[in-house]
Amino acid sequence: MADVAVLVRAHWTRGEPGREAPAELVTALYRWWVVAMVLKILGATWDICWHFRWLRDDLAPPHLLNSVGTVMVIGLVVFHSYTGIGVDKVTLRWMQWGLGIFLVAAPLDVINHRVNGLDITAWSPSHALLYLGTGMMSIGLLLGWYRQGRSDRYYYPITYFLWFTVLDNFMFLNQHQEYGVLGLAAWERGTPYAEDSLLQFAADQLHRPLDYIAVENFTLPTPDWLYPVWAVLTGLGTLLLARTLVGRRWTATTIAAGYLVFRCVAWALLAAADFPISTVPFFLLIGALAIDMSAQLITRLRPLIGAAAVTAAAYAALWLQDAYIAAPPSDYASALYVVALLAAMWWLFEHLGSGGVRRIEQHLAAIRDRRGRGLSPR
Repeated sequence: MADVAVLVRAHWTRGEPGREAPAELVTALYRWWVVAMVLKILGATWDICWHFRWLRDDLAPPHLLNSVGTVMVIGLVVFHSYTGIGVDKVTLRWMQWGLGIFLVAAPLDVINHRVNGLDITAWSPSHALLYLGTGMMSIGLLLGWYRQGRSDRYYYPITYFLWFTVLDNFMFLNQHQEYGVLGLAAWERGTPYAEDSLLQFAADQLHRPLDYIAVENFTLPTPDWLYPVWAVLTGLGTLLLARTLVGRRWTATTIAAGYLVFRCVAWALLAAADFPISTVPFFLLIGALAIDMSAQLITRLRPLIGAAAVTAAAYAALWLQDAYIAAPPSDYASALYVVALLAAMWWLFEHLGSGGVRRIEQHLAAIRDRRGRGLSPR
């Protein structure tokens, strides 16, 4: 810590993105990013179960924990922006825009709650902006770490964690249904997780008595097709992109297993503290295994075959989880649409992973060069 502080003070001067700096300083910056993202994820994980028990409070402990991570992110982005260390222009723009959107979305979310009341659903527009900002920061982190962290001995563990942050950011939305399905069951048993004032508030918003319809609208307000479609296209889609770009054989399975271990540990801790509990999307591990196995196929039809295999495996595992453990309501007929969309994503990811990004960057650089010389972009 003392050595890093010395390096920070020595390099606290104005510089352009891509500025040379000691590898120890660059590595330390990205490890502080890991700490900041851990705090934000812990705060968000605690936050959603908090809102299934009590009425919203701007200064609730989960919000404060998340805010500590956000303050760290602000400090890191300011350092990158001022010194130019540890980032290139593209990486820095992703970080800056992501943080900017998040900081705009936070007060908008507070205003939204003041105007619309409870608004617990994770699918609200103001919440979507929070996820978008966090996701853009994670993309910037991945780009920066890919270009700056290759020499670090913990390159792959940190790479996997950064992909974990993208997966968690997408799957966080589905946690509404994962908490909701057990919350509704608890209410039917006569032992609701939520306090009476929260349930009555939800019923009053619908202008109806506190009955099954009111509680269902509070716990499961989304259509049944949304849960499996979102899990496969964004959750497993993230793992597919990670497998394509990282290139290691069991990348998708490793990240999915890490995510599920985190969810299980969080489940145990929250249950021990008498907080509401959720279902855990174990079916993602089966889908991740299908991704890693399908990625080894040597055929031009791999995107189509892989998409069919991954969708079938994930939907079958989700059905088994619903039958023997618990899972949110799901419309399994949606698999037909998911296969086509996932196949298109698979083809696009393989195109990008095989050099498509590099060719796009070279093309844009050539356009900028021609414009600089006063020539037509064509």
